[in-house]
Amino acid sequence: MSGIAGWVDFRRDLSLERATVRAMVATMAGRGPDGEGVWSAPHAVVGHRRQDVTGRDGAPQPMVAQDAVAALDGDIFNAPALRAELGAHESQVALVLAAYRRWGVACAERLTGCYAVAIWDIRRAELVLIRDRLGNKPLFYHPTPDGVIFGSERKALLSHPLVEPVVDIDGLREVLSYVGTPGHGVFRGTHQVAPGQLVRVGRDGVHRQQYWTLPAGPHPHDLDTTVRTVRELVTESVAAQVPTDVPFAMMLSGGLDSSGITAIAAHLMRERGAGPLHTYTVAFQGGPAGGASPDAPYVRELSERLGTRHTDILVDTDTLIDPVVKEGALRAKDVPSPLGSMNTSLYALCRTVTQETPLAVLGDAADGIFGGGMWMSPDLRDADTIPWVAMSYRNGCQHGMGADLLDPELLRKLDLRGYCADRYRDAVAQAPSHPDDSPQERRMRQLWYLNVTNWLQLLLPHSESIAQSVGLALRLPYCDHRLVEYVYAAPWAMKTFDRREKSLLRAALRDLLPPSIVDRRKSPYPVTQDAAYAQRLCADLRRLATDRDAPAAGLFDAEAVLRYAEQPDRLVAGPRAWGARSHAEMLLQLNMWLDLYRVRIAI
Repeated sequence: MSGIAGWVDFRRDLSLERATVRAMVATMAGRGPDGEGVWSAPHAVVGHRRQDVTGRDGAPQPMVAQDAVAALDGDIFNAPALRAELGAHESQVALVLAAYRRWGVACAERLTGCYAVAIWDIRRAELVLIRDRLGNKPLFYHPTPDGVIFGSERKALLSHPLVEPVVDIDGLREVLSYVGTPGHGVFRGTHQVAPGQLVRVGRDGVHRQQYWTLPAGPHPHDLDTTVRTVRELVTESVAAQVPTDVPFAMMLSGGLDSSGITAIAAHLMRERGAGPLHTYTVAFQGGPAGGASPDAPYVRELSERLGTRHTDILVDTDTLIDPVVKEGALRAKDVPSPLGSMNTSLYALCRTVTQETPLAVLGDAADGIFGGGMWMSPDLRDADTIPWVAMSYRNGCQHGMGADLLDPELLRKLDLRGYCADRYRDAVAQAPSHPDDSPQERRMRQLWYLNVTNWLQLLLPHSESIAQSVGLALRLPYCDHRLVEYVYAAPWAMKTFDRREKSLLRAALRDLLPPSIVDRRKSPYPVTQDAAYAQRLCADLRRLATDRDAPAAGLFDAEAVLRYAEQPDRLVAGPRAWGARSHAEMLLQLNMWLDLYRVRIAI
């Protein structure tokens, strides 16, 4: 896990611009605490921050060959197979470089893992940016009249003198709608390499190429074979991503997803004769029943069954409201979001875990891949918009998650409902389908496609960027493209054969887990239910509403904010409370973002 940054310019002499790129790289120190490197040539500078999680892959980067230079962020999980084919290259970046020299940009189809790659082809004077199939690792770029500026995070680009922190109406819509448009960069002129995409930058401009998309089928197996295959694919992915000789943490919530990969990892550890697995769970102090987590009984039962060494990390309201924690979480993501305490609690969790290990494995993405999102309910499937946004409408949000306190005239200009509907139609139009699909099957493939594309583009950067900001590398076994392809191709009736969410995953993991966990009802990521937290949010809202010099002044309805702040009880618990809280959280984050990043809103 690392950070990449660089600058390509076909008119300027960049031999003297190492300091500019070094400053870009420095903004990502959390991603790479183990070293830094910068390589320069007349028309290209490539920088890298290195994190050597295993202690065995400390090759200096960027890596330079006679005809190409490469920088890698992430892990190549099929490295053993590539070494057998390409030769005994020690480091993963050397493998990537060898793969590019052998196959050119077609190497993207040969790499399996969670990664982002930047390659400067010296002979062709061309930059190649590659992002893994599901978008586990971020990679942004900002075209200029004569080249491009690129980096693993937006903050790296924003530190460059040629990139201004300007957000136009389209970027503000993307932030406030929470739709997760693949490839959207939010800041004006900035793009993200989309999952499964490579970008080539040469003298003739920028060219995008999609090297991977979801296949539509047909599905080759019956139900029993499908369940066995899902189990095999999940097990193979865990085995490829769990290190053999490096301490790591398992993030355990007591739900089906994290419990399943924890059980598989514990079995692998026993086979390898390794010590007990170390598991972590986040819980909140304060609130009902003294803050006892609903996850606690399930976590305890599985930990005792597997013999893990378990740690509960308790997060209190003072931590969630701490300006240092709040700013750290925002700077990690570079853009505000309606998630609020989910951001800060994850930041606090990762900050604690990294004191013991630089690597954590977690079960994120299973909801999107197996259809476990709470918006997959029958009453939301036919909504002509992004389904999780439709869920927020159902829970009382007028303009989606986090926007209801904005100025009415601004909301009219933004037309967030229209923007969400447009992005929804753009996305479902790209969903692959099979000629034999029934109308219902086609519809469910569209929803599955949204889960794997737009939803994962919200979820994966949320976890990855926050964890990496404190030096914690993540591995996500459910984000194996072979598993995703296989489940996507399976028919809807098979995916819901037991009339519950995540039918295939539940059946595949049943023999590994206690019945209480296998049959546990879906539970979202926990948030604090401490009334004191809601009161602190409302106090902050009152201060913001009466501050005429606040960066966000003019973007919100001050009187509506003051009225909102008089009802802290509705921000405490329940789905409507989550939606109500999102408006307070987003407005406060928006104000902090405008201040810290000196953002100029151009609408």
